[in-house]
Amino acid sequence: MAVAQAPEDVKNLFEMYSENGLMNADGLHKFLVEYQKEDETTTDDAQKIIDGSKHLPKNGLHVEDFFRHLFSDTNSPQVSLGVHHDMNAPLSHYFIFTGHNSYLTGNQLNSDCSDVPIINALKRGVRVIELDIWPNSEKDDVHVLHGGTLTAPVTLLKCLSSIKEYAFVSSDFPVVITLEDHLTPDLQAKAANMITETLGDILFTPGPEVFKEFPSVETLKKRIIISTKPPKDYTEAKEDKDKENDSKSDTADDEVAMKKAEPHENKPKQKKAPEYKRLIAIHAGKPKGGLDECLEVDPEKVRRLSLSELELEKAAETHGKQIVRFTQRNMLRVYPKGIRVDSSNYNPMIAWLHGAQMVAFNMQGCDKHLWLMHGMFKANGQCGYVKKPDFLLNTNEIFDPEVKHSEKTILKVTVYLGEGWYYDFDHTHFDSYSPPDFYVKVGIAGVPADKQMTKSKIVEDSWVPSWNQEFEFHLTMPQLALLRIKVHEYDMSKKDDFAGQTCLPVSEIRSGIRAVPLMDKKGDKYNNVKLLMRFEFTNPP
Repeated sequence: MAVAQAPEDVKNLFEMYSENGLMNADGLHKFLVEYQKEDETTTDDAQKIIDGSKHLPKNGLHVEDFFRHLFSDTNSPQVSLGVHHDMNAPLSHYFIFTGHNSYLTGNQLNSDCSDVPIINALKRGVRVIELDIWPNSEKDDVHVLHGGTLTAPVTLLKCLSSIKEYAFVSSDFPVVITLEDHLTPDLQAKAANMITETLGDILFTPGPEVFKEFPSVETLKKRIIISTKPPKDYTEAKEDKDKENDSKSDTADDEVAMKKAEPHENKPKQKKAPEYKRLIAIHAGKPKGGLDECLEVDPEKVRRLSLSELELEKAAETHGKQIVRFTQRNMLRVYPKGIRVDSSNYNPMIAWLHGAQMVAFNMQGCDKHLWLMHGMFKANGQCGYVKKPDFLLNTNEIFDPEVKHSEKTILKVTVYLGEGWYYDFDHTHFDSYSPPDFYVKVGIAGVPADKQMTKSKIVEDSWVPSWNQEFEFHLTMPQLALLRIKVHEYDMSKKDDFAGQTCLPVSEIRSGIRAVPLMDKKGDKYNNVKLLMRFEFTNPP
């Protein structure tokens, strides 16, 4: 079994900051401040690193100790500041980790509905849970299911109970429940009772008035918020349905074929459920008319608009600045097009570039776009809320997403080597008779001008591949850029094998030589697989 050897760059740095084959606390401290840009590090911190090394005496590090420190889990590539964004701004000023059809265990057509994917999403840090609520077959209870499909239902009560139990396991910041409502008024009243009784004091109830501005994220800590279309008088709703098939929520405009609302019984004397309406903190709705009406900004109230990925793409072509202006005060939710029955996802960048707060994703999959979502929400202490860049919030000069901007920074990435596959994979997983042939793909996901993907050489027959290659990325919008890293094993006769991936928010990458842990396809961290990499930011010429 081959063991990773320190690259020449690491050996040279050791020589620069050491004396007589040992790097003492002063030398290590100097290295951490000058080279790693860890300005807050003290000599005592450096001594603790030395004290934790395997070799004796404890008066300094040997080159192997120094290399192992750089390749350790404590030498993270990402800023370790916890929640460090300003959390006192309104909800509309943040990108929010958002799920789509959060109750589905698999595809959109015939998988089971369950509270398990909801629990898993909350544990991962998702802050917006979507529930489609329907009458059960007896019309006396509320079920959660994907309407018009063969998905097996789960009760609303079970979903609410699990949300309450797991809402704040990963983060103290608010959880939003978006309801796609297909209920009659009597069942809306029953749902209101379930919500209030199950969630109790953690439910945020705004009262009868619509917000002029959304509350801050900080003031909503440990609270659960309801967002849906306010219920109409039953007769009015029935008339709308006959005219426009408007029994559906605004969140499913291009899914009509998959989610046809069940006909309500004709009870014109039934009244709307006032208890239900009072629970709604974020009012959803799509005004009648075209895009101009949908994107109109009302200075007296805020609301949520939902668009499919295709609707957003079309709107962005003609109304880009209007979308940005709308999202400065109001919420925009973007959801997958209806034909994504396999629970795949779309590129979230166009939505983020236009300020959309709720970019709704199917969390049960394992596609490359979901990796980008995971990468975005590794930022800000993984709390599920990421403050939007200032250029998206500037009310004096509305950002134009169509304008190409000048370079802001250059990111240089060196991929030295990798290890850990020998311990995390079966030894015949990649090749039956020889060690693997690994290569790395490194690139940027971001605005069109920044998007790029490059590939390393293939290192043949090694469980501990050493590439020693540098890549350079010129970025116009580093605030929205994600560094994509993927490792594959080359296979001459069939598709190359997946061997790990990760996405890092460029805004939080630390300079210097870092140990980068890799994830599996679902986004879960491997036990041992990691890369040794170097990151350097420079100003454009």
